[in-house]
Amino acid sequence: MNGVPTLHRIGGGLVLLLILFTPFVMLWLGKPFWLDIFTRLVILAIAASSLSLLLSVAGLASFGHAAYIGLGAYAVGIPVYYETYGGADWLASYSGWWHVLLGVTVCALFALVTGAISLRTKGVHFIMITMAFSQMILYLLVALEEFGGDDGLSVDLRSEFVVPGAQVLGIPALNMEEPWVFYLVCFAMLLLVLFIVAKLRHSHFGRVLQAAKQNELRVKALGINPYRYRLLAFVVAGIFAGLSGILFANYAYFVSPSMVEWTRSGELMFMVILGGVSTLFGPVVGASVFVLLEHFLSRFTVFWHLPFGILLLVVVLFGRGGIIGMLKREPKT
Repeated sequence: MNGVPTLHRIGGGLVLLLILFTPFVMLWLGKPFWLDIFTRLVILAIAASSLSLLLSVAGLASFGHAAYIGLGAYAVGIPVYYETYGGADWLASYSGWWHVLLGVTVCALFALVTGAISLRTKGVHFIMITMAFSQMILYLLVALEEFGGDDGLSVDLRSEFVVPGAQVLGIPALNMEEPWVFYLVCFAMLLLVLFIVAKLRHSHFGRVLQAAKQNELRVKALGINPYRYRLLAFVVAGIFAGLSGILFANYAYFVSPSMVEWTRSGELMFMVILGGVSTLFGPVVGASVFVLLEHFLSRFTVFWHLPFGILLLVVVLFGRGGIIGMLKREPKT
């Protein structure tokens, strides 16, 4: 049985290597658009991995996770808007460090407040209240007419990451406008998120959450309050989703309230379930299948969501643990 986790890690590593090198191979073959597709794939994999921390470890099915993507995206869009058109000098900036600090802070505070309320409910009530908070953010962004309202907001330049003292040392700044550089930054962020999620899953923190998911009364009998652990997981997941929103704003050069719609949260849930809820690399596989199938199917029909629904039904009904669960083979004992 000890060989199964090892095989899972090897398989996950191969998937990551395939994702890393495929766009560069396609670029060499004269098909540069694949770099754009895989950049979107990696960003969605980050968002799906953040939701997986809630769903697989804590057993929390949030349908408001897209709110953090939107908040992270507007943490880029609003400072760039003020830097371009003037106003709010304390907020205006092209600095990526400022965008990350602002996005992480806003997402953490929003997750802390909404999580403190949402986690006092369970089941369907938790799903509905997280969706309600997400819709509140949607209506708020639509009401901000200065930032485009329902039409959204353009981002004319990507975030600038300048290391202090880099010019003195002769270290060049990251040119985020270069597509392959931006892709590598997104991929590095995916590796960081996966590393942290893996550490949390196998730490005391993760074991408490998994134990509470199985039997909350026994955990409380040991003198441990699962609420605090779930709230921390909720905040961490919100921060990671916010980081994916920051990257998405830079990727699309555009932010809009549509990024916060509950259907976006549903798509993230689809990716996690499709790839495998209980596995570390499941969200990455799910996001890959989602993006690639969307690309190919949309070329043939506008009703490409229908095959997606059928695929999800097949995986749920006949697959054990998503695509990874279907491919995994337990060794005989």
